[in-house]
Amino acid sequence: MAKKDEKKDERYLNIMLKNEEENENEIIISFSAFFVQLKRFLIFWIVLAIVIGLLVPVWTLLTTADQHKNLTALVSFNYDGIEDGKAPDGSSFDVTTLKNPAVIEATLTELDEPLALLESVRQGISIEGVIPSNAIDSITMYKSIYEQGNLNAGEKMLDVKYFSTKYEVTFNYSGTGLSGKRAVELFNTLLEKYHTYFFETYGFNQALGSAVTALDYTTYDYAQAVDVFSSTLTMLEDYISNLSKDDTTRFRSAATGYSFSDLSESIDTIQNVDLDLISSYVTVNNVTKDKDTQIDYYNYRIEALTRQKAIAQETLDELNASIEQYEKNTIIIYSENQDTSEYAQASATYDDMFERKIEAQRSVSSCTQQIDELQKRVNALKGRNSASKDKIAKVEADLASLNEKVNDLLDKTNLTANEYYETVYLSNAYSILVPASSSALRTTKNVMNSATEPLLIGEALLFVCYIGVAFVLSLIIENKKRKLVQDAEKESEEKSTEETITEEKKKVRVSAVNDED
Repeated sequence: MAKKDEKKDERYLNIMLKNEEENENEIIISFSAFFVQLKRFLIFWIVLAIVIGLLVPVWTLLTTADQHKNLTALVSFNYDGIEDGKAPDGSSFDVTTLKNPAVIEATLTELDEPLALLESVRQGISIEGVIPSNAIDSITMYKSIYEQGNLNAGEKMLDVKYFSTKYEVTFNYSGTGLSGKRAVELFNTLLEKYHTYFFETYGFNQALGSAVTALDYTTYDYAQAVDVFSSTLTMLEDYISNLSKDDTTRFRSAATGYSFSDLSESIDTIQNVDLDLISSYVTVNNVTKDKDTQIDYYNYRIEALTRQKAIAQETLDELNASIEQYEKNTIIIYSENQDTSEYAQASATYDDMFERKIEAQRSVSSCTQQIDELQKRVNALKGRNSASKDKIAKVEADLASLNEKVNDLLDKTNLTANEYYETVYLSNAYSILVPASSSALRTTKNVMNSATEPLLIGEALLFVCYIGVAFVLSLIIENKKRKLVQDAEKESEEKSTEETITEEKKKVRVSAVNDED
């Protein structure tokens, strides 16, 4: 009986020890202990965060120094045709002319900088078009529909074309060796110089002056000189007429005091008075340097003009026939009382044929007039003797006076046209919307923008380390404390158990003695 009770007691003690071993493997952490560790390392974490916040921007500035030597400006173009990618003269517009070597050279010369910088300045300039959101939305919409299988949307997307009217111009001056302030001055001067280049390139009135003044009337015979002046005045009149068509402001030059209408009247006066007087005097008096050569020249001109007239007449006849047979577009209008009415509407093709007909008629009339005038000159030369020296001297003096008047008129036309292009037609064609600028605040802002991502990553890693260290230390300390407590409790329990066993053994012995007795 005693042995059975002893075995029960031993089994009971083993179970208690096993449960204690399982509890020893448990991991326990106290939030209060975690917060104590956070508080313990708080100052250390703040100091490191400040150090990283200072070191990362400095590191970014040192490693990406060249990237922060960028100056940016915004320019715009505003004239008819730019939305289709055309220049003012109708040719394809090339925005890279902003960094044309001639513009850069003029800039460096004005600022007394060495021309050796030209290539480094040119390579440092980049241009990017600014596309508005509505154009991007259109392309994006068609692309989305196309991806869904709509092939028509793909064709529409290809048809969507947009030519920028605003451009962001960036100048990286890291390769120039210039200071920030000097680079800003150079960049803005370059953008301003481009205005002069743009006007000289697309003003297209200086070319007229060069072509006209290049002709030397003294190398021609007198009648031919009259034709040269007539051609010059006709070209000048056409030029002024084209300018006046685009002028909706009734422009009057402040420099010359002339309007386009005034210039046209001056040309008419010279043609109808001065030129006609000289022409009639030359014809009537047979003023020529070489009579036979003049007759041959006039005959050749008559033959050429006759062929030209025949071609123009043939074209006119074909156009008349085409216009008569052309069927205009018919539009039917239905009214509420079920009555209908029809009317014909001309199309672009019809209008084009009509304009060509008018041009052909003008060519026929012009050829007819010239042929008649030349034939009169031929008849005059054949029927009379050559003019005397006095008459020749008079014609030469009159031609010299006419030449002065034409050149004066040409100068006034060029000045008036220049002012018109600058103040009206091309006044807003090129504008600097936002000039380049540089400041310590701007540089700091650029550096901080570049350093934002690495700074956030560094601070995040530091915070994770701060939380992790506090957590691990609090876990270790709490478990050490728990182990000490458990060890103390275990020792106390073992001591208590031993005392209990001793007492039980005593009781067993006493019971055994009593049983023997």
